[in-house]
Amino acid sequence: MVIGAVLLLGLVSVIVPGIRERIAWRVEQVRTRVFYVLFPPEEAVFVPNSPSQSVEEVVQATFQAATALANVAPTLTPAPAVSTTPAATPTPLPGSFALQGVRYEDQHGLWNYCAPATLSMGLSFWGWEGNRVTAGQWLKPFEKDKNVMPNEMQAFVEEQTGLKAALRSGGTLELLKKLIAGGYPVIIEKGTYILETTTGRTSWMGHYNVMTGYDDAKNQFVAQDSYYTPDYPLDYALLQEEWRAFNYVFLVIYPPDHEAQLLALLGEYADPAASEQIAARTASEEIATLEGVTKFFAWFNRGSSLVHLQDYAGAAQAYDEAFKLYPTLEKEIRPWRITWYQTGPYFAYYYTARYQDVIDLATTTLDAASEPYLEENYYWRARARAAMGDTQGAVDDLRTSLKYHPDFSPSVLVLQEMGYSP
Repeated sequence: MVIGAVLLLGLVSVIVPGIRERIAWRVEQVRTRVFYVLFPPEEAVFVPNSPSQSVEEVVQATFQAATALANVAPTLTPAPAVSTTPAATPTPLPGSFALQGVRYEDQHGLWNYCAPATLSMGLSFWGWEGNRVTAGQWLKPFEKDKNVMPNEMQAFVEEQTGLKAALRSGGTLELLKKLIAGGYPVIIEKGTYILETTTGRTSWMGHYNVMTGYDDAKNQFVAQDSYYTPDYPLDYALLQEEWRAFNYVFLVIYPPDHEAQLLALLGEYADPAASEQIAARTASEEIATLEGVTKFFAWFNRGSSLVHLQDYAGAAQAYDEAFKLYPTLEKEIRPWRITWYQTGPYFAYYYTARYQDVIDLATTTLDAASEPYLEENYYWRARARAAMGDTQGAVDDLRTSLKYHPDFSPSVLVLQEMGYSP
């Protein structure tokens, strides 16, 4: 009788639409919860192998790198025409502003669809007729890919839509207001603490928002939030805290014929390198004033900006400071997913020949995930293994990365350079 009931349940799960998916989701939920009970991810700690310089030396290196690159030309073309006549008084921003025309989409019902849903919303403002699935099929060819990076979103815009996208770091609340009031929704990436439906735990994770309005009287921005609701209110102070976790990164989508207008609005942020210099300075200032997890993010941010400025030695030192601070944080607030989303430490350690640190950090990240669908981590571990002579280990990692992100071009290229087929 029991066997018959089990067989009947199995048959129903195959025939009845949705039953199989719900059973699979429940099984996955239980499996993930058991994994995180046995192997708490917040207890996984990466310890750099190389000692850091003093804080003062690292801070000085930041400013030296920024100064050395102060005259880098803008990389967007055509370059904007900039008036040499100073404006008498900047036009004051309105006390509140709300953009209309963003078609709301949530991320629910699909696996980790925050980025595709958010990008689809941002594109809809400019008349794009696709949706989250259209974006997701390109951004996430493997359904359970745990992360879509801002540069991947930028690539989708520019390769698939006929629109353009400016990606910058070091943004401010005032700049957000300026862009919104100027007619441009802004996509930001931030870190937030969310109750996980899979595990039942509240923990830190990355999240995208489309910013479409603000109100100074309420001290609030208005976000189109794919996890929560349309027109989601977000306090200025909370946004500052959450946005810091991703170096105040922002993405502005625009039609090609709006480029000069947008660059004028961006001002000193028109040059991507200049925005990284601004972000590095902001991080330096915050390191001197913040404590705890916010100081961890400030150190991490400086490393990320120095990577973009190709000061890999300075970046490695900054990341060392961040990772030294990490074990001192309370376990409940540790941002243990940070290397799911941000791979700057791999650039810094690899290009300073600290290959074992690359391997150790990637292994720590992958081992702490119940489902390590993180192609970038496999890719960097592969490169470090190859540099240390472990060819087979490198090939295995590269092929695993392609399993979790089919046609991931960095892995394809390295495999070909090594003389192997994907």
